[in-house]
Formats: sequence, structure tokens, C-alpha cells
Amino acid sequence: MAPWQYEFMVKALAMSAFVGLVCGVLSCFVTLRGWALLGDAVSHAVTPGVVLAYALGLPLALGALLFGLAAVLLMGWIQQQTRLKEDTTIGLVFTGFFALGLVLISKTPGQVDFLHILFGNLLGMPAQEMGQTLVIGALVLGVVWALKHDLVLLCFDPVHARTIGMDIDRLYYVLLTLLSLTIVVAMQAVGVVLVVAMLITPGATAYLLTDRFPAMMGWAATVGVTAGVMGTYASYYLDASTGGCIVLAQTLLFVLALVFAPKYGLWRRRV
Repeated sequence: MAPWQYEFMVKALAMSAFVGLVCGVLSCFVTLRGWALLGDAVSHAVTPGVVLAYALGLPLALGALLFGLAAVLLMGWIQQQTRLKEDTTIGLVFTGFFALGLVLISKTPGQVDFLHILFGNLLGMPAQEMGQTLVIGALVLGVVWALKHDLVLLCFDPVHARTIGMDIDRLYYVLLTLLSLTIVVAMQAVGVVLVVAMLITPGATAYLLTDRFPAMMGWAATVGVTAGVMGTYASYYLDASTGGCIVLAQTLLFVLALVFAPKYGLWRRRV
């Protein structure tokens, strides 16, 4: 019970659980759409936006969101206008944005440790950033709940969705926007380097545990929340990086599912 004696630890535990919940829910769609590389790209592309927002005195979440959306739109435009494939376009855009962010970090005066942008600062998150994270995370969960049936159909059978009159293009950009918002949420906890793990591991773990999407979403949210709390606790006693401990906890849960999943686990298949 020692961590509960400190206010910063109580806030960190609550925020890690909330961020794990939001990332877990959206990771189901990322897993089913095969957007692992896209999530990694957007998470790195927000770096210059965060640096510019700090330099201009604006909310960091605003800068991250604007540059995340700009990166997504630029990827789509280049893919439509050229012969390049999607993975090539993603690699070109996100490395360019990330390099711009590193240059801005090296040229921006100030006393803020920009390593917190790269690796997260969950234990020292200011109250203003906590409020932004809660608002953005609640918005993501609300939109997912309101459009859950449409988004599920988009992931499983976009051809059928278009046939019955759904606006696939609109849903596609809605999902991309949700992805960008979720990256902004997770960035506060684990930084831009490890955000991709928060967007992939819970969904991948849940995918091994069930064949039904509602159950998959429940498992993914459980994995995200559990790993968030486990990682934060571990970082307190190990005096280690909180974001790194959270991602390691998610990886541990994935390995357990990989081995012991009731239907698709390696142990079950061996027996």
C-alpha cells in the first residue's frame, strides 16, 4: 500500500488505468485494420507539433493533434497522387515529421526536458495535461460507442458497408481522427516512442483470447487497464521508467495469452 501514500502516485495510477482503457478499446480496430505501422507513424509525426505548441505557449495536445492529422492527410494525398505503396508512403512521411521534431527540439530554448515527450512523464504530469487527457479520452470513448456498429462493419467487411449505403470514406477519416486523438492521450503516459505498443498489444492479446468482437474489446480494455496499474506499481518499486514498465507489463500479458489462450494458445495447440 506504500504507493497510495503519495498523491502523485495515486494520480499516476488513475491516469495509467484510464489511458490503458482508451488505448485498449481503440487497439481492437487498429489490430483488425492492420494499422500497426500507421499507428507508429502518427505517434512519431506528432513530435514537431508538441515542440511548436510548447514554444508558442499552446496546449501540447493541440499541437500533437494538428500534426497527427496533417501527417495522415499527407500520407493519403501522396498515395493517391503517386505510384508509391502505402508502407513506403508511411515511412517517408513519419520519418520526415520525426526528423523535423528532433531539429526543433535541438533549437528550442527552454527548461522543459523534451525526453518526456519521447518517453513520457506520467508521474509528473501537470493538472492541465491531466484534464486534457481525460477530456480527449472521454471523447474517443464516446465516439466509439456511438459509431461502434459502423466501425466494426468497416473493419470486417467494407465492401458490404459501401453496398448498403454507408459513407466509407467518412468513417475511414473518423477512425483516423480517433487514432490521432488516442495517440495524444497515450503520449502523455509513455511518450511518442512507445505509443505504438499501447495501440497494438492490448488488441493483439485480446485477439488470441476470443473470436467475438465485443468480448475482444472487453479483453483489450482489461489488458490495458491491468498493464497500466501493474507497470506503474512496478516503476515505483524498481525506480524505473513508468512508460517502459507499462509496456513491459502489456508484453508479459501478451506472452501469457500466446502460451495459455484457451483456443489459440501454443500450449493448447500442443496438447
